[in-house]
Amino acid sequence: MAQNYYEILGVDKNASADEIKSAYRKLAKKYHPDLNKDNPDAATKFKEINEAYEVLGDQTKRANYDQYGSANGPNPNDFFRGAGGAGHGGFDFDLGDIFGNIFGGGFGGRASRTGFSPVDGQDITTRINITFDEAVKGVKKDISYTRTEKCSDCSGTGAKNGTVYSTCTECGGSGYVRYNQDTVFGRITQTGACKTCNGTGRIIREKCATCGGKGIKRSNTTVSINIPAGIDNGQVVTVRGYGEAGARGGQSGDLQIVVSVAEHPLLRRDGYDLLLDVPIPFTMAMTGGKVIIPSIDGKLELNIPENTQSGTILKLRGKGIKHLNSNTYGDLKVTVKVELPKLGRNKKAVMQIFDEQFPLDKFDKFNDYNKKVKSL
Repeated sequence: MAQNYYEILGVDKNASADEIKSAYRKLAKKYHPDLNKDNPDAATKFKEINEAYEVLGDQTKRANYDQYGSANGPNPNDFFRGAGGAGHGGFDFDLGDIFGNIFGGGFGGRASRTGFSPVDGQDITTRINITFDEAVKGVKKDISYTRTEKCSDCSGTGAKNGTVYSTCTECGGSGYVRYNQDTVFGRITQTGACKTCNGTGRIIREKCATCGGKGIKRSNTTVSINIPAGIDNGQVVTVRGYGEAGARGGQSGDLQIVVSVAEHPLLRRDGYDLLLDVPIPFTMAMTGGKVIIPSIDGKLELNIPENTQSGTILKLRGKGIKHLNSNTYGDLKVTVKVELPKLGRNKKAVMQIFDEQFPLDKFDKFNDYNKKVKSL
C-alpha cells in the first residue's frame, strides 16, 4: 500500500461515509490552491486529499483498498508469480471467473466495473466581499460564476432531445467488454471500458447541438445566498449542489463561498463581542459626562461616570454580534482612554492652579504606589 488514505484524510479506518466526506471537505477547503497561493505545498496536499477521497468515497473501491491495498482489487499477475505461474502457459482461461470463486466475487467483472461508478463533481471555491455591517446583521447576495452542469436539452445523455441514441451493440449497454490478452502465463481474459461507446453503453445517433454530445456544458450561473448574521472574516458559506456536475449520474459538487469582511472605522470584533476605544478629555474623566458611540443599532449615548480612570472598560450587554444559529448576542466593550491637553504657553499658570487645587496627597493610588516602592 503506497499511501495510507485514511491518514491523509485524518479519519479512522472504521469511519462512516459521512465522516469521510466531512473530513475531505474540511481539508479541501484548507489546502485549496486558490486559498493558499503563497504555499507551494498546498497543491500537492490538495491532490493527495482528492486521490484519497476518490478511493475512500467509493464503497467498492474502499472495500478493495481495505482488503488488497488497491482500489482495483488484487493483481492477477502477482497471484501467479507467487504460485509459480510458468506452468500455466498455453491455456485460455478467464481470471475473473477464477478469482471470483476464490474471493467471493470481489475480483474480475464486478471489481472492474468500478470505473463506471457514479463520480461526484468537484466543489467550486469563490470569494465574496461584504461590509462590516452586512456581516453583523446578515445580508442576501447574488453570486455569479461559471460551472459545468448537466445539459438540460439532452438530460445529460449527449443525444439530441435526450432520445436520439441506441444501445451499444459491442457491450450490450453495459459500458464494458471482455478482451483477451496473451501473456507469458497464457491468454488472460480481462475486462475494460468499451472503446466503441467510451464506456457509456450508448451510441449517439445524433448529437445534442447545445453540448456537442458531451452531456455537460459550461454555463454562467447566478445563485442568491443568505449570509447569516454574525459571520466572521474567512468563514465559508456552502451551497449544496452548485459545484461542478457529476459524471455518470454522480451528484454535483458544492459551491464554497469564502467571506471577506471589511474593517469598521472604529469597531473591532473579538469573537461575538465588539470592542471600541473612546478618547475623552481629562476634564470629562474627572467630572463625568456623556459621549456618542457607534453600535450595531446605530449611535448611542454613553454615560461616563465621575472620576473614570483611563483604561476603564464600560460594558454594554447584548450590544455585540449575534451568535450564528442562535438568538444570543455578545457585548459591546468600551475602553475609556483619558486624553491630557497640551498646555503650551500657559503651562506655568495652569500648573500653579493644579498644584493649589490638586496637591499630591489627593492622589491615593499614586501615593500608595510610592509607599510600596520605598518598602522594597
